[in-house]
Amino acid sequence: MVTAALDRGMGLLQATATNIIGMVGVGPFLTIPFMVAAMGGPDVVYAWAFGALLALCDGLVYAELGAALPGSGGPYVYLREAYRPFGLGRLMAFVFIFQIVLVAPLAIAGGAVGFADYLGFYWTTMSPLEHNLVAAAVCAAVTALLYRDIRAIGRLAVVMLVVAIGTIAWVIGAGLASASWPQAFALAPPARRVDGGLLRAIGAAGLLAMYNYGGYNNVCYLGDEIRSPERTVPRAIVLSIAVVVVLYVAMSTVMLAVVPWQEAERTRTIASLFIARTFADPASGRIAAKAMTALILFITAASLYAVVLGYSRIPFAAARDGEFFEAFARVHPTKHFPHVSLLTIGAVTLPFCFFTLGQLVSWLLQVQILLQFVWQCAAVILLRRYRPDVAKPFRMWLYPLPALVSLAMWLYIFVTASPAGIAFSFAFLAAAVGAFLVFDKGTGRARPTAAASSPP
Repeated sequence: MVTAALDRGMGLLQATATNIIGMVGVGPFLTIPFMVAAMGGPDVVYAWAFGALLALCDGLVYAELGAALPGSGGPYVYLREAYRPFGLGRLMAFVFIFQIVLVAPLAIAGGAVGFADYLGFYWTTMSPLEHNLVAAAVCAAVTALLYRDIRAIGRLAVVMLVVAIGTIAWVIGAGLASASWPQAFALAPPARRVDGGLLRAIGAAGLLAMYNYGGYNNVCYLGDEIRSPERTVPRAIVLSIAVVVVLYVAMSTVMLAVVPWQEAERTRTIASLFIARTFADPASGRIAAKAMTALILFITAASLYAVVLGYSRIPFAAARDGEFFEAFARVHPTKHFPHVSLLTIGAVTLPFCFFTLGQLVSWLLQVQILLQFVWQCAAVILLRRYRPDVAKPFRMWLYPLPALVSLAMWLYIFVTASPAGIAFSFAFLAAAVGAFLVFDKGTGRARPTAAASSPP
């Protein structure tokens, strides 16, 4: 088996670019109408603010853990090391890997299906089968683009970032010239009073906001390929969140200042409709809408590029440590990247491209909240308290407040979302624990003694 080391080929610019393009995909261009519907008006800024606070608090959790334990696989390493003093390290790491088997294909296929949805703006006669085949082809093409060394990947990520930022800048600039600000800030009556209805709406729309903000942790999956990770990881996380929050709030505001919210909640190609409205001449508007759609398709593919890159490192890291199938630890002999893990993630995603976007997004975050996010918020506190042997080159601001706020907000999203999703998430957690017991028995590893498993 080839076990060459990975190359530390990504600096701050490349790491931040990888994060941002992972965050800015087709998500906001598809979900802004759903967020408007959830809020019952144009006041989606509440949801963006809710998501921004959660993303920043959770980002600081990732920043401290990523700087302290900068290994490939990210949360796999954090959970294993934080819960090790309690004899639960291997279990928590295995549960994380187990949920990735579901989460990674759903997340990647969701972006690919969104790509095919927006392609329908051009290809109006696309059949359901052709739609699904397009999504699968996008996944295959992105996987092929990632079959290269990490330095080339980083350079391409920067190019993709420039196009993504340019596209959103066009949206914001065009909207500023055509905006009706009273229309954008005409809050619906329910948004003018704080009550249970408003809080539930913010929770539902906040779930979609977090789907759009997702990706600020992508750099954590690449810890072994980041230069000076103790500094680069925290900076890349905070910078990417700050940039994307500003872009999303500005973009959604100008869109709703041009397209009335009653119309916005019914469309599925809001960016193309919006850009056409910014032209007085209908013919010019149609041309601009086609150009905007092409750019959205590009940044959707760019987002998939970053997501597949991050997820492909998780099975590799686990296999290298003997916690997953040995073949996934293989590294390409000349380009030094985990090619078996990359190709497998790409292949497993293909069948999920034959589901709808709604089916793919449904329950995705709820599974992650229960099987990963809440345990990670506790992990940063446990690491400080019980692992003095682990250096902490970055310490979150206002510790432990961000971790506690993140934990409370994740739990709020979880309990206010789909009841069926709650039941499914607990069933999936039980399946993960059962699978670990089978795996643990099959490996024949000795269980930790009471002394070894108790906290120091």
